[in-house]
Amino acid sequence: MADPGLLIPLIILVARIIETSAETIRTVYISRGHKYYASAIGVGKVAIWLLSTGLVLTNLTNIPSIIAYIAGYGIGTLIGMEIEDRISLGNVVVRIISPGDPDPLMERLCRMGFGVTRLAGSGRYTPEVSVLLIVLPRKELSTLLSLLHREYPDLLFTVEDVRTLRERGQIYWGKGT
Repeated sequence: MADPGLLIPLIILVARIIETSAETIRTVYISRGHKYYASAIGVGKVAIWLLSTGLVLTNLTNIPSIIAYIAGYGIGTLIGMEIEDRISLGNVVVRIISPGDPDPLMERLCRMGFGVTRLAGSGRYTPEVSVLLIVLPRKELSTLLSLLHREYPDLLFTVEDVRTLRERGQIYWGKGT
């Protein structure tokens, strides 16, 4: 059986990890506009927070409990971010800035199933560039980024979360190679 002196800190640590992970995921749901999921997670999160905080406040002389509370926050944040990465909620827009001929890249992306929109632009140091816009599910992002890093390492690109996507808009998701 576990040492009774370590049982309370262990409960606090686990509760704090779960609570902080839930808060991280709840924040993601809020930022993506999923208010009902965020609300449901918030209810559970507050219940766990009350438990862990109550245990610390009733045991303020128990230094391992205080350390467990603090450590649980840090570990919970890391775990929550990892869970959020694996869930891959929502969509992103990838903006690629190509100073050269973007046609080979566009053709490659289209063969992979990505829809690409091309805009003409110019910059201070480059008189003519093409800006390629791709909207895709976040779970497909790693496929696209892998291609860009491997075959087009000199291209500048940005990735931004999309909060709202018009439901009837037509998007082709990456399915081929």
